[in-house]
Amino acid sequence: MLANLSQDIRQYLFITGNYWAFTLTDGALRMLVVLHFYELGYSALAIASLFLFYEFFGVVTNLLGGWLGARLGLNKTMNIGLGLQIVALSMLLVPADMLTVIWVMAAQAMSGIAKDLNKMSAKSAVKTLLPKDTGASEAESQLFKWIAILTGSKNTLKGVGFFMGGALLTWLGFTGAIAAMAIALALVFITSLMVLKKDLGKAKNKPKFKDLFSKSKAINMLSAARLFLFGARDIWFVIALPVFLASQLDWSHTAVGSFLALWVIAYGGVQAFAPSLTGKKSGQVPDGKSAFFWAALLTLSPALIALGLMAELSAVYIVIGGLLVFGVLFAINSSLHSYLIVSYASDDGVSLDVGFYYMANAMGRLIGTILSGWAFQIGGLTLCLWLSSGFLLAASIISLALPRHSTHSTQEL
Repeated sequence: MLANLSQDIRQYLFITGNYWAFTLTDGALRMLVVLHFYELGYSALAIASLFLFYEFFGVVTNLLGGWLGARLGLNKTMNIGLGLQIVALSMLLVPADMLTVIWVMAAQAMSGIAKDLNKMSAKSAVKTLLPKDTGASEAESQLFKWIAILTGSKNTLKGVGFFMGGALLTWLGFTGAIAAMAIALALVFITSLMVLKKDLGKAKNKPKFKDLFSKSKAINMLSAARLFLFGARDIWFVIALPVFLASQLDWSHTAVGSFLALWVIAYGGVQAFAPSLTGKKSGQVPDGKSAFFWAALLTLSPALIALGLMAELSAVYIVIGGLLVFGVLFAINSSLHSYLIVSYASDDGVSLDVGFYYMANAMGRLIGTILSGWAFQIGGLTLCLWLSSGFLLAASIISLALPRHSTHSTQEL
């Protein structure tokens, strides 16, 4: 069956499969670390600190990874990401008395580098595989569809990975689960070395180190909007929400983990259908106006949840119902942004622009993670929600500067 497909389609399927396998281990590893260290008696904030290096090195990796992808080729950076994830998993196979906080943080740092190399490579590669014999409008529509499927399926599988991590911990124990994932990912790594096309996404002209920073106004504005978008999500979702569900609503840890996993799976499903929800069926391709509209709509969601909590309405219905609405709107925003960055990016050395953009994404997550713990401790979930709404308002205002009725921009600062 694969033999009947074009080479570009086969490469897209291989890249997507590679990305899926990595994402499963990434989600499972996070759940394994959370549950295992909770069993060891670590507090929620202490467990969250284990992931700070994961987020910090995501910022660095996205910036440098895009430059490396343009110089070495996306096939190499994707495979380097797989290899580093195997190393990160192997670091956790040491005896239990060696699993100190510093050692686990180092392993998570390695995993964070691996994750962002893999993600940047996968999303950048899609643009290089688009058919060159189609019209501009049709090509952009196809690009939005491919990016939405890749992004949506990734987040759905990350949720599945949460379930997988819990199941593996129960069946095999911490060490057995880590070993099983390392072996499975090693098989994917070997396959990837053999099937990915050489020099995929490699720039014709070797980019210089100064080219790390984008000169495109559209990409800079979109990156700034992305920083505030993901900061807004993580301000209340990463630490504040799980702690609130456990401490205020008396949910068990299993219930909290299962609910968040289902939320991520549903969120990924909405992302995959985002093109249909944003006008693809009517032949419209999203632009800056679309980004502003959906960001402005999302701004209302956390603000309304905060108002509901302040009015002392039923916390269960307000938070859970609001979270579902937030998830749908956030998924559309995220998918739309993922399409716009690949569309705005230069054809030659696409990973430079994509890497810069995802550096802003990682910075937003890092800021959101830090603020989530601080704000919840100071003012509870309500303060986190107001900060989230403020970040989304900033993303909406920035989106007004994005190009309209055009999917490509070569504007220079």
